[in-house]
Amino acid sequence: MRPLEGLLVLDFSTLLPGPLASLVLAQAGARVVQIEPPGPGAQTGSSDPKVGAGSVNFVMLNRGKQSIAIDLKAPDAVERLKPLIQTADVIVEQFRPGVMERLGLGYEAVRKLNPKIVYCSITGWGQTGPKAQVAAHDLNYMAETGVLGLSAGADGAPVLPPVLAADVAGGTLPAVINILLALRQRDLTGYGSHLDVAMGDSLFTFLYWALGEGFSGHGWPGGGDALVTGGSPRYQIYRTADDRYLAAAPLEDKFWENFTRIIDLPVALRDPAAPAEAVKAAIAERIGARSADAWRAAFEGHDVCCSIVATLEEAVADAHVSARGLFAHALKADGRELPALPVPLAPVFRPQPTRATAPQLGETVDPLLAV
Repeated sequence: MRPLEGLLVLDFSTLLPGPLASLVLAQAGARVVQIEPPGPGAQTGSSDPKVGAGSVNFVMLNRGKQSIAIDLKAPDAVERLKPLIQTADVIVEQFRPGVMERLGLGYEAVRKLNPKIVYCSITGWGQTGPKAQVAAHDLNYMAETGVLGLSAGADGAPVLPPVLAADVAGGTLPAVINILLALRQRDLTGYGSHLDVAMGDSLFTFLYWALGEGFSGHGWPGGGDALVTGGSPRYQIYRTADDRYLAAAPLEDKFWENFTRIIDLPVALRDPAAPAEAVKAAIAERIGARSADAWRAAFEGHDVCCSIVATLEEAVADAHVSARGLFAHALKADGRELPALPVPLAPVFRPQPTRATAPQLGETVDPLLAV
């Protein structure tokens, strides 16, 4: 039995943070019903890239869920949804503050129908504050919370992040954590709660080290000058002879000693007091003299905290990833099978490998839903 079996989740959200949060809940056993607008369906349903006539994004984020199509602006929408709301355990929504209230589906209205409801609102800037109504995307949240300012390319300009950290780390994961906490609180009190999950708020947690330096008076770090942003030769990316890259992170002395011995760095440059730029230049020269495969072989079996930068295609084919079964689940879409998106559940909570599909718009016929 999976831990969330018997739980009913109504998901009014679109795009990434909310649907991914409800996917985690679904994989843990919850029954998740997507409440989608008629016509094109959820916004992820019409986005590129496509698999057949549908969206890869939608298929990836909605496997194992159900779908009900309803126009939330229709005069009878709330009345039609009332039976589901009264039996639901969790509601996930991702509109700007005030939208669900105008639809008659805000927390206070829902709580009157179901005092036990756990109502999770995911937004960029939260339900309150001067930025509450400001439109933004992942890059904007990272820019305004200082995350982007700590990245720097060769020219000193911030580097575009390759991951949607604000959406997933700032939205999805805090939503799941707080939903589970609220369910536990409901076990103790008998009442649900309204969860205000703000992506901007959550990103500051990831800057704990930078906040510590700034608040303690040691100076606010910038892009390229701190321990983990390029200021140290012990946490650096070096180019190999075949134009691949070595990610070197021998931070602790024991790893640093192994690393510098293997690359034959001059003893004087191994000293922590040696000028950082001179050390970086000497390491770059040595790493640049040999191929990625040569360095992989040289470091194998030694604790050096060094890795050859993999392409995504190489990473998913890694033997360790295969042994962990991360892509053992499959998606069926348009007559094809694709590996399913892994979700961060411990192996003990993961369902056995399955071949699941994402729902077609409005395919769920629920006996509780008035027609």
